[in-house]
Amino acid sequence: MTTSAAPLASLMLMTIAAILTAAGSGSRFGAAQPKQYLPLLGRPVLRLAAEALLAEGGVGLIQPVCAPGEEARVAEILAGLPCLPPIPGGTTRQASVRAGLEALARQSAPPTQVLIHDAARPVIPPGTIPALLAALAEHPGAIPAQPVADTLKRGEAGRVTGTLPRAGLYRAQTPQAFAFPAILAAHRAAIAEATDDAQLLEAAGETVALLPGAEGNIKITFPEDLARVEAQLMTRLIPRIGSGFDVHRIEAGRPMVLCGVTIPCAFGLEGHSDADVGIHALCDAIYGALAEGDIGRWFPPSEMRWKGADSAQFLRHAAGRIAARGGMLGNADVTLLCEQPRIGPHREAMQARLAELLGVEPGRVGVKATTTERLGFTGRGEGIAAQAAALVLLPG
Repeated sequence: MTTSAAPLASLMLMTIAAILTAAGSGSRFGAAQPKQYLPLLGRPVLRLAAEALLAEGGVGLIQPVCAPGEEARVAEILAGLPCLPPIPGGTTRQASVRAGLEALARQSAPPTQVLIHDAARPVIPPGTIPALLAALAEHPGAIPAQPVADTLKRGEAGRVTGTLPRAGLYRAQTPQAFAFPAILAAHRAAIAEATDDAQLLEAAGETVALLPGAEGNIKITFPEDLARVEAQLMTRLIPRIGSGFDVHRIEAGRPMVLCGVTIPCAFGLEGHSDADVGIHALCDAIYGALAEGDIGRWFPPSEMRWKGADSAQFLRHAAGRIAARGGMLGNADVTLLCEQPRIGPHREAMQARLAELLGVEPGRVGVKATTTERLGFTGRGEGIAAQAAALVLLPG
């Protein structure tokens, strides 16, 4: 089957869907959870793979396929994206893709083209999807692939048993693009297991276009692959620095909460929320780095729902804003200015709590304290101040 010739602009106007396969267990990776759920620059690999499918505007809808029982988890990770409800996959990749195709076929208006992509590939090099869709004007299938550059050996029991010619051999990548009726028919007719979807179309006697792939289209299989992708993505991030400053008066009878830790003390701090001056300064530093105002914009003291509120939720929100922008926190540093209470005995607990709220390791959060040599309002014990700095890395 061959689609009628049409320019790429016309193809983009047709219904183009994508199947995102995320049903694998990731056993070769060896992590406590499947690799598609692991964090990459602060966000799940699965989320990045979905966003990569949508980045160039060709795909209008994604059908996620996951392991049975993981539907709610996947839906939460992909919230806000144009996705159908996740469906359970099968025991093999082929079975999972078939499930996704059948789900799309049940739609009132099935797609005319479909991309099939692995959730373990969070980077799709620019131009890949437009080139695949353009190839569908002349072929029922198209895949990106890289020529094999290394010498290929057969081996058994730790010994080389032969050398294979590498001429004409390619490493297939995803996403792979197909005319929807052709790939659906190929899956329905399949009697043997295939390692990728193009193989089923080949078995049906259809032609599959071979397009240049890219080294940057890395499939995360082993831990070192995750490190490679992270290094690649880091080059696309721009550092942004924000600073924050906050002051609260001393108030007798209130709990003393600093940097998320309640400290035994004869007095606390006055404020509409729990008056955690350290967290408030840090929130302002993060919002400043994002150019998104300050804590008062997001949690105005005029609203009674924030009266007595735990400031931990403010910092979680600030961390969520970094993730929403596709960025990551490089590091944060908080300095508390006070005569009392003593901060030293609680510094490690504060550091751990802030790191927990930000979703980073403690080594990326600094907490320290200083006095003002009994000068000013902090020196007179009238209040406590805090200043903070945050380095945020955002996509350019």
